[in-house]
Amino acid sequence: MASATAATSTPHSILLQRPTSTAAPRTPTSLRLPARAAKISCTAVAAPSPSSPLTGAGERGVYNFAAGPATLPLSVLKKAQAELVDYRGSGMSIMEMSHRGKEFDAAIKKAEADLRALLAVPDTHEVLFLQGGATTQFAAVPLNLCAGPSDPTDFVVSGSWSDKAFKEAKKFSAAAVAWSGKDGKYTSLPPFDAIKQNPEARFLHICSNETIHGVEFKDYPEPKNKSGILVADMSSNFCSKPVDVSRFGVIYAGAQKNVGPSGVTIAIVRKDLIGNAQPITPVMLDFKTHADNASLYNTPPCFAIYICGLVFEDLLAQGGLAEVEKKNAHKAGILYDTIDASGGYYICPVEKSVRSLMNVPFTLAKGADFEKQFIAEATKESMVQLKGHRSVGGVRASIYNAMPLAGVEKLVAFMKDFQARNP
Repeated sequence: MASATAATSTPHSILLQRPTSTAAPRTPTSLRLPARAAKISCTAVAAPSPSSPLTGAGERGVYNFAAGPATLPLSVLKKAQAELVDYRGSGMSIMEMSHRGKEFDAAIKKAEADLRALLAVPDTHEVLFLQGGATTQFAAVPLNLCAGPSDPTDFVVSGSWSDKAFKEAKKFSAAAVAWSGKDGKYTSLPPFDAIKQNPEARFLHICSNETIHGVEFKDYPEPKNKSGILVADMSSNFCSKPVDVSRFGVIYAGAQKNVGPSGVTIAIVRKDLIGNAQPITPVMLDFKTHADNASLYNTPPCFAIYICGLVFEDLLAQGGLAEVEKKNAHKAGILYDTIDASGGYYICPVEKSVRSLMNVPFTLAKGADFEKQFIAEATKESMVQLKGHRSVGGVRASIYNAMPLAGVEKLVAFMKDFQARNP
């Protein structure tokens, strides 16, 4: 354990952090959710020094709006820091110990149990901790769910990530586009009856939230294929709100947006879909490999799974995903309201009904040069990683679960000030 002297030797000490407000936020009407009982946890934090460089810039000096890897809860990082050298009296870091030892066995089992509690995952589904990112699941899904490359599959292509999933699936199935938003520059989602599903398809695939383009499904289409299989890439809104897992054959998500660091991918798979992979399926892409071995077939990303477990604990402590969703709706509402009230100075191209609560893309009407100026000035004000994805440009604020309300409030105050100074 670090000494008290070490803990106070730098201006970035937690002793200098600004306490965050616990006042209940007022959710904008457009994104207000049904009232539910809230659970509030209060922790005393020492007041910052008047000369602290952290004043007004979050507890760590910056607000990180990156799309992924993304900001993690400070409480999680502090706990990981405290346990890094000596994990719970074991004399080892969790990064050093055997993945088959009792300590890590307990950690991965608790992570799974807490995730099942958060999402109410039914016993009909397996929870798998995998590697290779969600991109690897673009191949794994058709390899596991299709008998061969001639089996038809349907894809809703609502942005860059679902387009990549479709193109990869074409190698292992007869993949078809059931609907595409490309002509509209991926700014909308289809009415469900506009999705041209093949009743012979093995599954219908969607991306529940497009990280780059900022479109999010608020409900999910019913699969019309014979097996009733809906597959969803939920990487960028996983555990941001309640989801009826029973409606899905497969849910997969890279952890590095909302629930952990990069390195682990979580898959929730209906049990009856496991064990029928194509003969060409690599052993590491076969769901049965991991289901039969409790995600321990080979050495898993131990530290990443451990961090996910701490995040799940944190989400449960907040009152679960219904409470988390209310906070997310409030944060997003503040930002979208500022954009919409700017008189066209800021522009969000996404249809209002499908705007993402996680990733908010926008442009400045004055053009790319002003966008660069906006991002540069925001960075100087300790708001970082606001540059839009390289494929679309503009500005993007990713406001995942761990982004504090104060970060969004500071961003919108800056937006109003920037507009006033640059009319």
